[in-house]
Amino acid sequence: MAADDKGGGKDYDAETRLALKLFVVLARAGASVAEHARQDILRHGLSVSEFGVLELLWHKGPQPLGEIAERILLTTGSVTYVIDQLQKQGLVERRSCPTDRRVIYADLTDAGRERIESIFPDHARRIVGAVSGLSSEEQELATVLLKKLGGAAKTRDNRAQR
Repeated sequence: MAADDKGGGKDYDAETRLALKLFVVLARAGASVAEHARQDILRHGLSVSEFGVLELLWHKGPQPLGEIAERILLTTGSVTYVIDQLQKQGLVERRSCPTDRRVIYADLTDAGRERIESIFPDHARRIVGAVSGLSSEEQELATVLLKKLGGAAKTRDNRAQR
């Protein structure tokens, strides 16, 4: 994965070396911050996907299952499983869409709302700590640059699929 000019690796041009270095640094930084979040979530007895659903429903209100899948980067089958698990815990309920019988919404129960409200403030503080290696200004710049990077990569993926 790490492509540098030491050892038996190929000689890459400067642009390729820089892109590969960025990829490795980005992957490691993302994994490090994500691990902080994961450890915090697990201590509350939830999976990362379960937490993601609860957090989304708390911030955005009832959501169609397909929208949940898209927003938290899960397959529709995985969302169905996660919603089933949250429903068994009494944290989420399914509701039929009044205008389209094919659409099912997920919504927080009172217990689900209480659970995420009790967890999220401390979770947010832990994320603040995990990214505190950058100043506020650097965090804003990183956000802008990473959105630009992600958008460009997605555009390239879409063009490649045609």
